[in-house]
Amino acid sequence: MKVSLDKVVSIDYTLTNLEGTVIDSSEGHGPLSYLHGHGNIIPGLERELEEKVVGDQLKVTVEPKDGYGEKSDELVFSIPKENFDVEDGGIEIGMQFHAHTHHGVQVLTVVGVEGEEVVVDANHPLAGVTLVFDVKVVELRDATEEELAHGHVHGEEYEDDEEYEHHGCGCGCEGDDCDCDCDDENCDCGCDC
Repeated sequence: MKVSLDKVVSIDYTLTNLEGTVIDSSEGHGPLSYLHGHGNIIPGLERELEEKVVGDQLKVTVEPKDGYGEKSDELVFSIPKENFDVEDGGIEIGMQFHAHTHHGVQVLTVVGVEGEEVVVDANHPLAGVTLVFDVKVVELRDATEEELAHGHVHGEEYEDDEEYEHHGCGCGCEGDDCDCDCDDENCDCGCDC
């Protein structure tokens, strides 16, 4: 079996930048499993895994355009401080907040505080970074009908979990009853279920 559309692919990986600094790794966490061809991982890595088989190892360099994109100055903007629900301590540079947008949940990083305005950066933290993946394909299988319908992998740890269909959907429901209408093909709540 080869990595191709609608296959569940499990990989061990280490992600570094060009300087060799480790950014992320599956070591100690187990393999990362994803549904191939459904946009579950960055395009540059997914493309390089196409046609690979269990046991294949590769080193993949992914430019920003095929990763998390280039940094955009348009995604750095000010928000009135009153819009933040912050407990004691106030707002500090480096804090991150989740914003619910029509594209799903977006992480905003505080990059400045100027009087009553908070300057945030909505770029992905790895935007503009060339990524280097050391990857090994460790397992391949056909996706289930449910995984194909939902567009993502369902792991064994969720088989008995009746609420799984809402976990990590990106609409902000955090496993509670999702109030979005995901049966609507035009739904833009960010829910992947």
